[in-house]
Amino acid sequence: MTPSHALLTFTLAAGLLTITPGLDTALVLRTAAVEGPKRAMLAALGICLGLLTWGLAAAFGIGALLAVSHKAYSVLRIVGAFYLIYLSIGMLFRRHGSVSPVSEEETTPRRKHTTWFVRGYLTNLLNPKVGVFYVTFLPQFVPSGVPVISFSMLLAAIHACEGIVWLSAISYAVRFFSAWFRRPRVTKSIDRVTGTVLAGFGLELLFERR
Repeated sequence: MTPSHALLTFTLAAGLLTITPGLDTALVLRTAAVEGPKRAMLAALGICLGLLTWGLAAAFGIGALLAVSHKAYSVLRIVGAFYLIYLSIGMLFRRHGSVSPVSEEETTPRRKHTTWFVRGYLTNLLNPKVGVFYVTFLPQFVPSGVPVISFSMLLAAIHACEGIVWLSAISYAVRFFSAWFRRPRVTKSIDRVTGTVLAGFGLELLFERR
């Protein structure tokens, strides 16, 4: 496999994985609908930085610890599970008023924007399945004769860029339905559905048998 062929194949494969509905899509979609596209984009940037972090860990062999060490995997799995459950509780029991996502952004200027960035980053970073995936997936697209670390990081960067494009499209597509999403009943329903999804992911991680 030549480097150009490897890059093309990986771009296509990673693109299909990117648009497959999952935890990242659910988090960004909910944030865009309930809290506005700007905060959703911050969460998306955090998620994609998490991909780069896992790509770096995989490139240097650090991520391989998760694949071979049951203890390391279990610790990260439990921490990640409780974090997802914590996020889900916040959504399930969130108070809903008549304030629109745009108005809410304008009326809470003191709240640091890093909150949503960190939320996206930790959601990805504390998921050991992402780490194991990178350890097993990236090496398949690294041809012989190339610098492994730099080429692996290039692959991770491609995946992260695809994630930014996809999650950005989701975030700003929601703006066309902003009037509908401003309704308290709708935002409450979105929070309940997304909170249930996050709780499901968290419980799956918590009780996973490996």
